[in-house]
Amino acid sequence: MSKKISAEFLGTLILVFFGVGAAVLGTGDGTTGNGLHGISMAFGFSIVAAAYGLGAMSGAHLNPAVSLGVLLAGRMSAGDFVAYVISQVAGGIVGALIIWAIASGAPGFDAAAGMGQNGFGPGYGGEFSLSAALIFEVVATFLFVTVILGATRADAPAGFAGLAIGLTLAAIHLVGIRVTGVSVNPARSIGPALFVGGTALAQLWVFIAAPLAGGALAGLAHAMGLTRKD
Repeated sequence: MSKKISAEFLGTLILVFFGVGAAVLGTGDGTTGNGLHGISMAFGFSIVAAAYGLGAMSGAHLNPAVSLGVLLAGRMSAGDFVAYVISQVAGGIVGALIIWAIASGAPGFDAAAGMGQNGFGPGYGGEFSLSAALIFEVVATFLFVTVILGATRADAPAGFAGLAIGLTLAAIHLVGIRVTGVSVNPARSIGPALFVGGTALAQLWVFIAAPLAGGALAGLAHAMGLTRKD
């Protein structure tokens, strides 16, 4: 179990470091032009790296919504689920701390102005509504976790799970960065929100509740046989 916890902590740190780092350190807010594509690929590539580098240890969930889906699909224990979530959230916070520490070395840096936080409404991205944010996060997480559950089955093509999952996450970002900045992962959202505060913290419940709902629906659908062949 200690190796699983370490892998989930480090893997989630990798996800936040590359994905959020691409938004904060690399291309500004990442909502237009090459910024959108660059951040999308950074999140996707980070999943590929973690899946192939650490997946053999823990399965590389890196996401409480994924772990909830796996739990409800009958593929992990409740005890493991709790341990995974704690390590994932810790990894997300430490990853955000590292980005903050680096970004603080730039003149005029203000964490409140942008730490890759998720959000919606006036002043954020495309200024989408709360209902749009909820729909996107639930649906996107459902699709993401469904792909993960399918790609990691014993009868799935060997060696391709990490690539399929990473490309799916990149595609989700291409669709949704202007909607919410894309969470689909409470651990990814919690870290940046803690450093930004204000509206990011006030809206954080959306990026915890909606991804967990989407992950739960995916896990239940898989357990019922709706999204698997047998």
